[in-house]
Amino acid sequence: MPARHPVPTRRLRRGAAISVAAAALLTVGIAAAPAAAVPVRTAKPSPASGPSDINGYRSVGYLMADAPVTRDFQIEDLLATGAIRDVTHLNYAFGNVTADLGCDILDTAGEGDAYNDFVRTVSSQDSVDGKRDTAKQALAGNFNQLRKLEEVSPETKVLISLGGWTWSDHFSAAAATPESRAALVSSCIDLYLKGDLPIVDGRGGPGAAAGIFDGIDIDWEWPVTGGETANATPADAENFLALMEEFRTQLDAYGAETGEDYLLTAFAPAGGWNAGQGGWLDARLFAAVDFLNVQGYDFHGGWVPTMTGHQGNLHPDGTQNWGLGLDGAVGMYLAAGARPEQLNAGLAAYGHGWTGVTNGAEAWQPATASIGTKPYYEIRDVGVGYFDAEVGASWRYDAATGDWWSLDDPSSVTAKAEWLAAQGYGGAMWWDLSGDYRNELGGTLGTVLRDGPSGPLD
Repeated sequence: MPARHPVPTRRLRRGAAISVAAAALLTVGIAAAPAAAVPVRTAKPSPASGPSDINGYRSVGYLMADAPVTRDFQIEDLLATGAIRDVTHLNYAFGNVTADLGCDILDTAGEGDAYNDFVRTVSSQDSVDGKRDTAKQALAGNFNQLRKLEEVSPETKVLISLGGWTWSDHFSAAAATPESRAALVSSCIDLYLKGDLPIVDGRGGPGAAAGIFDGIDIDWEWPVTGGETANATPADAENFLALMEEFRTQLDAYGAETGEDYLLTAFAPAGGWNAGQGGWLDARLFAAVDFLNVQGYDFHGGWVPTMTGHQGNLHPDGTQNWGLGLDGAVGMYLAAGARPEQLNAGLAAYGHGWTGVTNGAEAWQPATASIGTKPYYEIRDVGVGYFDAEVGASWRYDAATGDWWSLDDPSSVTAKAEWLAAQGYGGAMWWDLSGDYRNELGGTLGTVLRDGPSGPLD
């Protein structure tokens, strides 16, 4: 589930930056599922272009606003690693629905990130076109780099993602009435699509960010059931649907003025309990959105510190993870009436870890403690790699330390890509791009999709 929690890391260059995982409040039982070690597959080179689709499929990548500073993952890294050839849509994370119940970008009370968004000076080394930002620019920071990226790769769609695990606390109040919904949507269009930025340190102003974003992604975590905060009510289900319809209406109206088709997407939960209660399985949602990115990770994690297990298995592993699997999570929306091409399968460029494990060759094993989350690039070579083809899940185990990591790797990504193509789904989504090692995971996905039959977007 998308989050916005900075974590310390060593500085790494070009394609070796860290991703951040979010906590999901799930629980599991106890069992064992043996599997044998298999070689880890590597990605093949991708075509040298930024595609509008990959053989008829989407590949959506979340791009964290603070990654250039806290993880040294620059927007230019998408070009340096070749990742741009394997990404069709970029979800810039995150924009905030603030206490004034509108989209706001100021840093007041930690409710915005104007510094990274458009104020920060980017060096020539880290710039997409090799040119450093100057003091006279109205637009600097990530927004300016995104604008430059689109000049190089005009087929790439860039969306602003609103909310996430940390910034979903005001959605409930903002969606509560017709008037508040209309005001929220209007403020988001003004800020991100019209590009009317506040003036901060001499940067910004009306229209300064116009034309950068191609749509809006809603990451409300979660209507009715809540998430990091308890700001949720039973009325959220209806209000969420009405809010999505308001976004659709205003985006279409603004698009009629500009001649553009603006995208509306959302990050959708994997659990039937919050999907069902929160309005996610309603035909009104499927009519409003262009597509949904379905959570395919955080099925199991450090909130169960004494038991290892799969955080993102493709198929259910018996009764573990409440029976969760990526196939069931995505299939839940299909069964509710979403078109298969509207659905993207969520993949993770990070892993959940445990220590004190003595039998790492099996999946569900006792552990002494959780060791948190780490990006894929930090754990891709830990110990020995394992892949269970029956459940479509990978893990790594270091016998010397007793550390055990659940992660996506090229083997599990291959299995998931082949599965989503066989099911006719629209594509895949990554949380988040900064965790991928030199586009190893994204390149694997792109290769499998290109090598198979064409997808539904063709």
